[in-house]
Amino acid sequence: MTKVRSENLNHAGMIKGNKMESGTTGPEKRRTGMETQRLEPMQAPSLLRAGEVLQGRYRIERVLGAGGMSTVYLALDLRFSQVRRLCAIKEMISHIPDPRMRALAQQSFEREAALLATLSHPAIPKIYDYFVEGERSYLVMEYIPGQDLETLLRRTEGMLPVEEVVNWAVQICDVLHYLHSQQPPIIFRDLKPSNIMVDPYGRVFLVDFGIAKVFQAGQRGTMIGTEGYSPPEQYRGVADPRTDIYALGATLHHLLTRQDPRLEPPFSFHERPIRRVNPAVPEALAQVVMRALEYDPERRFQSALEMKQALLAAIGMRVPTRPMAPQEAPSGSAPYRVKWVFACEDEIRSRPVVADGIVFVTSYDHNVYALSAEDGKLLWKFATGGGIGGAVAVARDRVVVGSLDHRLYALHAKSGELLWALELGGPIYTTPRIAAGLVFLGADDGVFYAVDLDTGRVVWKMPVSAPIRSSAGLCKETLVVGGEDGGVYALDLQGRLRWQFVARRGVTASPWVDEELVVVGSWDWHVYALDARTGWAIWRFRTGKPVLSSPVVSEGVIYVGSADGFLYALNARTGNPIWRFQTGGQVNAPPLVLEGQVLVGATDGRVYAVDARTGNALWSFQAGGPIVSAPDWWEGILYVTSMDYRVYAISLG
Repeated sequence: MTKVRSENLNHAGMIKGNKMESGTTGPEKRRTGMETQRLEPMQAPSLLRAGEVLQGRYRIERVLGAGGMSTVYLALDLRFSQVRRLCAIKEMISHIPDPRMRALAQQSFEREAALLATLSHPAIPKIYDYFVEGERSYLVMEYIPGQDLETLLRRTEGMLPVEEVVNWAVQICDVLHYLHSQQPPIIFRDLKPSNIMVDPYGRVFLVDFGIAKVFQAGQRGTMIGTEGYSPPEQYRGVADPRTDIYALGATLHHLLTRQDPRLEPPFSFHERPIRRVNPAVPEALAQVVMRALEYDPERRFQSALEMKQALLAAIGMRVPTRPMAPQEAPSGSAPYRVKWVFACEDEIRSRPVVADGIVFVTSYDHNVYALSAEDGKLLWKFATGGGIGGAVAVARDRVVVGSLDHRLYALHAKSGELLWALELGGPIYTTPRIAAGLVFLGADDGVFYAVDLDTGRVVWKMPVSAPIRSSAGLCKETLVVGGEDGGVYALDLQGRLRWQFVARRGVTASPWVDEELVVVGSWDWHVYALDARTGWAIWRFRTGKPVLSSPVVSEGVIYVGSADGFLYALNARTGNPIWRFQTGGQVNAPPLVLEGQVLVGATDGRVYAVDARTGNALWSFQAGGPIVSAPDWWEGILYVTSMDYRVYAISLG
């Protein structure tokens, strides 16, 4: 949204500084010459206080952020009395003294509300409500925990990891492709680090659609955007999908070099080569960024999808194009054969689950798929209202799955028929666990639930202080789950807290639990071994980057991956490393121990088979995109899912 202050208005009504807005000089001004516009002093609006309730429904918790014309609050939705459902409320107050600018601000706010109401994408916050109270307008949206990239850059010492920046860029390309594919296309027009949120799980969200607009070929608009990030044509009121490509290039240049383009001469990126400041950036990646920053739109990438493919190729990843045949192993080179491949409609970030000859797969295309384990034929699919980040849980004839639409679904395993649905207080990223007739799971509302498998009724719930994206570990009567605040909570099956341990950063990985030991990884780069009875730390092992991989313990050895690219084998009793195996990407997927082999996927798109005893490489399989989930095994077939949208059935031996 355009941010305006009275002192930033020049004589023609132009916004000076970082934001820009076109103005005109009318006939009267031409007669009288330049005049200073006299404005009444602008009074700062009062902020809402914690505890105030809007519309009898939204209780203000605290301020999340404030700009020149709007304030964003964290609020609690009181309509959901059984859960703690948080939301973000954006407030716009019509306090600008200039009537023209006040009308422009109100139009921008209303346009943002109307535009968001028509969009549905995992990287775009959902809109829940819009209302006006007096001179204040309110937009109620999905609350995204995390921080914007400008804040993250400011709080980070040194350069950001290149692979992390590329991961964000690829996700931004995906959401830009979605916006540009609308009919007519939607141009964001204000892409910059402060308008990109990243949550604790590394997922990217675009925020502030206040100046986004529908693209009409040949139509000129106002000169609006943020100086430094906006391309030359945007200063002339021209914007098309390549406008956002330039802004993404400027954003990447800023993130990779720490050079703020708002403080540099306009369009001077080519005078400031990326690798001169940050030699860790591969030359191919620097060339991708500089092509996006070409002065002439015809010389830039012509689509977000084209830029995404170039980014992936620049860091040595296979580009997931559709359709793409799986890579067969040459005869005699590897002990596997691809039996079948099934393509979903979006990324798959969860593991496949095989039960009774059916492979259940979830995808960010909102669907649960049931496939024949034998030949990969589609048996049924069920659409939820949002992307699905966790796998299904199967018990008896039921399939249970959570969705980013806040709902937990129970489906009939054979037919896909909906048996019940339960709305919780936030998006669900976790995989449910089923035991004793109950479904156990956490959600982004910071609540851990026990739900009756047959009826969908909440039996008990326990609030924690942060979103829960860790799936619960279970051993007999003990559940252990991690929170994004670093908390590790041990509960009994009645929801009573047995103990709590706190890591230095969030725990997204699922704990491994037995009667004596709890093993869990954290964003603080450590693997922790805890006493299962008391929660006391027995030992900890530091890896080179965050640990999102859920550990597996077999025969006294802990196998766990890290974002540093290694698969580790640790002595379960002492934490001493036995061996480590280096992959070509981050290892965020849980490993699978199978017949003396450890199988694990990595973000380089490979599944690696490693000797469990020695750590020596045995073979690998190349998919078309990153693999961030564990494979499953059923009757001699290995089932693998990838972010290239595909499910692979691989016959071993």
